Amino acid sequence: MACVPGSPSVVVFDVNETLSDLAPMTARFAEVGAPEHLAALWFAGVLRDGFALTAAGASTPFAQVAAGVLRTLLHGQSLRLGLDDAVEHVTTGFAGLPVHPDVPDGLRRLRAGGFRLVTLSNGSADVADALLSRAGVRDELEALLSVEDAGAWKPARRSYEYAAQRCGVTPDDMVLVAVHPWDIDGAARAGLHTAWVDRSKGSYPGHLTRPGRTVTGLDELARQLLG
Repeated sequence: MACVPGSPSVVVFDVNETLSDLAPMTARFAEVGAPEHLAALWFAGVLRDGFALTAAGASTPFAQVAAGVLRTLLHGQSLRLGLDDAVEHVTTGFAGLPVHPDVPDGLRRLRAGGFRLVTLSNGSADVADALLSRAGVRDELEALLSVEDAGAWKPARRSYEYAAQRCGVTPDDMVLVAVHPWDIDGAARAGLHTAWVDRSKGSYPGHLTRPGRTVTGLDELARQLLG
């Protein structure tokens, strides 16, 4: 099977939660003596502060924001480790996450079908490289892009335009694949096609731009895009 004529030629994947499974992070919080529910609050706080910094005109690396938010959350908790050691233990866990089960097969099928595959992450390219290498699918992607080189976090328009420029295509020749509705909305406003990965079988927010496609995983995305 091959990609459908007239469809976008470049598939752009968000990394955090879209490709990577953040579920193991709850154990990292428990291991340092913090409540497991703080894992979700932490990640949401990282996105909040990253977005706020971008809106203010700053460009701060994901790792720096993540450590700062984590330090604030863990302050005052009855931890089994010192604060510095606890922050290090949690953040190193983030760097060792697995991919979702549908990711390897989906990437291989899309690549075999003729699509160009890249990532565009608010995190570092090194984290994406390690994630995909552990899963045995790094070679399926031609480039691992980070907003650190764009100077603005997603969902700023500049981040998506940077990806299009790097790939040598126009935004409408790309489809952004993400689990986050805010990412789908930002990509759509920048002129990209979109595919929302609904891993939790949730409801898409009505105040954000609707996705062009809705799928439950990358395996289903491959079936749809390959016709």
